[in-house]
Amino acid sequence: MEQEKVKITEVAQRAGVSLATVSRVLNRKSGVSQKTRQVVEQALEEMGYERSITGGGIVGVITPGLATPIFSELAEKIGLALAPHGLRAVVCPSLPGGVQERDFLKSLLDLGAVGIVFCSASNTLDLFDPELLHLLESRAVPYVCVNGRFQGGESIAYSTDDVYAAELSVRHLHQLGHRRIGMAAGPSGNRPADRRVAGYLAAMAAVGLGGQDELVVRQTYSVEGGQFATEQLLALGATAVVACSDQMALGAIRAVRRQGLAVPEDVSVIGYDDGPLMEFTDPPLTTVRQPVDKLSAEVARGLVGLLSGRQVPPGELMFQPEVVVRGTTSPHHDRRPPA
Repeated sequence: MEQEKVKITEVAQRAGVSLATVSRVLNRKSGVSQKTRQVVEQALEEMGYERSITGGGIVGVITPGLATPIFSELAEKIGLALAPHGLRAVVCPSLPGGVQERDFLKSLLDLGAVGIVFCSASNTLDLFDPELLHLLESRAVPYVCVNGRFQGGESIAYSTDDVYAAELSVRHLHQLGHRRIGMAAGPSGNRPADRRVAGYLAAMAAVGLGGQDELVVRQTYSVEGGQFATEQLLALGATAVVACSDQMALGAIRAVRRQGLAVPEDVSVIGYDDGPLMEFTDPPLTTVRQPVDKLSAEVARGLVGLLSGRQVPPGELMFQPEVVVRGTTSPHHDRRPPA
């Protein structure tokens, strides 16, 4: 401990700043100008100071509402993966792109957060508030993203391969004999939703079902959104629905039943996420599972690497999902009355 104190003193002398300033830089706290922070960082590097993140403070996990099972599961497992490194996750539920998200980030930084995880937050939007990245860069606080990178930046992301997920869904339903396969998609400008639509269209073309773009209906990621989209898809003759979230899939099932039809006897439905309890729905939901455990572990590993001063490759690391076949998909049977 005494050696560490002496070394910090030497760093302060070389940088021409106080011990308190060096401490604030080491702990990534506010109150230090960008120029001074760079001088201290250079002195730390020149003197070979080895950083330790043991007891390293809090990490903010910014995510959409925790009422969505997949987000609460991701946030919990990211927190568990960070804990062995002395890091405590503070979960901040906030709609992506809203004022609350920016306020949460400011508060986290003012509290001395050492890192941030954007978990399906503004990092998924084509149009996001640039103030978010300005805040992080001005405080020199590292961050990683889940399910999408900030456009135009050098951010690091760990994502489920949404294009492949949509391809898996289409292939599963096509093999069951469905040819009018609709998609209840998320909103435009949301990167995961846009990727799933692209994957769906490519997969439909690959199996000889291209040219049915009207079978993509954009809606919100919600039960109501899935229901509304499916009502339109059924009117277009869809016999199967690819939902862009488990919640949308539940809405799709409700829409089918309200038209006096049955799932999967009349219409097949496949979801996306495989959040907790989906195997207990009636019938149990066929869905595409996100690899939550792998995502969480890599998010923690990447952020800990950044905090330890190690090189972490920039870009977006993709993880493969898998289809979990349960009770909401079955072979296609023509439900049209005989002529």
